[in-house]
Amino acid sequence: MTQFTDFGLAQPVLRALAEAGYQNPTPIQAQAIPPAMQGRDLCGIAQTGTGKTAAFALPILHRLSLSDRRAPRRGCRVLVLSPTRELANQIAESFSDYGRHLPYTSTVVFGGVTIGRQERALAPGIDILVATPGRLIDLVDRRSLTLEGVEILVLDEADQMLDLGFIHALKRIVRMLPAKRQSLFFSATMPKNIAGLAEQYLTDPVQVAVTPVATTAERVEQQVIFAHTGAKQALLAHILRDPKIDRVLVFTRTKHGADRVVRGLDKVGIAGAAIHGNKSQPQRERALAAFRDGSCRVLVATDIAARGIDVEGVSHVVNFDLPNVPESYVHRIGRTARAGADGLAISFCNDEEKAYLRDIERLTRQKVPVTGFPEGFVPPTRQEAAEIAASEERRPDQRGQRPGQRPQGQRQGQGRPFGGGRPGEGGRGRQESRPQQGRPQQGRPENGRFGEARGERRGDARPHQGRPDGAARPEGRPQQRQGQRPRHGAEPRGEGRAIGWLERAPRP
Repeated sequence: MTQFTDFGLAQPVLRALAEAGYQNPTPIQAQAIPPAMQGRDLCGIAQTGTGKTAAFALPILHRLSLSDRRAPRRGCRVLVLSPTRELANQIAESFSDYGRHLPYTSTVVFGGVTIGRQERALAPGIDILVATPGRLIDLVDRRSLTLEGVEILVLDEADQMLDLGFIHALKRIVRMLPAKRQSLFFSATMPKNIAGLAEQYLTDPVQVAVTPVATTAERVEQQVIFAHTGAKQALLAHILRDPKIDRVLVFTRTKHGADRVVRGLDKVGIAGAAIHGNKSQPQRERALAAFRDGSCRVLVATDIAARGIDVEGVSHVVNFDLPNVPESYVHRIGRTARAGADGLAISFCNDEEKAYLRDIERLTRQKVPVTGFPEGFVPPTRQEAAEIAASEERRPDQRGQRPGQRPQGQRQGQGRPFGGGRPGEGGRGRQESRPQQGRPQQGRPENGRFGEARGERRGDARPHQGRPDGAARPEGRPQQRQGQRPRHGAEPRGEGRAIGWLERAPRP
């Protein structure tokens, strides 16, 4: 099959595709759409940016067009689960584009925004519901949503769902669904835990795999530059001064690291915006909108927040920090070279990150070419970089706050965040409030037993405040209080893991 007209899709769907200029399906669409239209369960393996959303959205819209059944009150007919807010929004927009000529209803729900408005939208019943797992469970617990009428379940980015610790939430959600349903699973990789999940929840599924697992896009040129930690900020600024760089996505391993990069660029007159789990939903939407319309050409993001970013025209991806999970590298550089365009992925690698680079090369089965500093760049010495870092650490966390003053809004005894440091510097790569004995964790989201991933629930909870990244721990402070859970190891884990106080999800 070489054209969408060959599938036998409903005429309203074909009309929307024609208006959007789509004629030829991608490989994942060509293989997934026919069995999905027949009602078969499906497990599709394809990288981000290969057209997975249309691969399940088009057959779903086709099936809805053939039925006059209405959604039950406070229920839905189609449930699409997404790991992040941005990806959920993107999926909902795709359904809106492809189904513009169909009389169906849809909505999207996720954490970080008022739940009451979402409850009102669900009250009459919805044909298509796109949701993140934590907010979905919140709505079920509040009796604002029932899943008894679900006909089709879609799990998008299944591997990322498990990486974020959503396994318990997913098991609970599936138990609430009808046994007789169609299930569509899509993932960029197929580790053993995903294969086990598919075997458990899919019935006689069609297996579709259009790319080898964990391979990088062919049209992405890759480079790695070895630079010590203190030289990275100046190196990034030097690269971004090149007028040929049109739109660049910069990745950091931690949320505070993303903010530091934006502040450093601002000091040298380069405008940028950060998107991560500590940003409110309006802040994230404004930053992403400015990046899409070109008013901001530099977007700094963490892995979790960037999972749903699908922006045309990203010419460069810069890995300011190499990811400690090698699969994340594949997802990162896949943000460029989309729709047949070329792209360049540049990675900065310090001494501690060389182990991460070896893991990436082992996974992708290819060497990342090493390149030197760009012409005209003179890296700062380690002493100069240390002085810059020290002055950054002395910077108050809030405007108008004196050094040493407790951050505004933080009560005595409230848990502090731990440093989100770089590898080898004692950082954790994520933040975790230290719960008090005998009391629930401060800042838990509403009904937050399962909560959203860190990137999802921040909007519902009070932002954590504390000492700047890397600041020394006061002498004599115990590492662990009696009766508390042991802290995780020092290796950076990135952002986004669900860490509810009542039940901590095991890392896959």
